[in-house]
Amino acid sequence: MGMTWHLDRVLDEKDVTINELSLKVGISAYDLTNIKNGSVTALRIATLSAICEALHCQPGDILEYTPDVKKG
Repeated sequence: MGMTWHLDRVLDEKDVTINELSLKVGISAYDLTNIKNGSVTALRIATLSAICEALHCQPGDILEYTPDVKKG
C-alpha cells in the first residue's frame, strides 16, 4: 500500500511554515519535515488530528492512498 503526502501543498496553501506548524502542534520541525517528505512509516491518529486542527483541514487533504501496481 502506498501513501502520498501532501503536507507541503497544504502548508503552501495556508501560508504556514514547518516551524510555525511545529509551534502550533507541539511536534518537532524535524518530525514534521519527515512527515512532509513521506519518510515516516507510521503516524499516530493524535498527531494527524493535531496537524489537521492546526491547519483547519481534513486528513484527506494531506494524505492520499495510492494502490501499489502489481507487475506480472
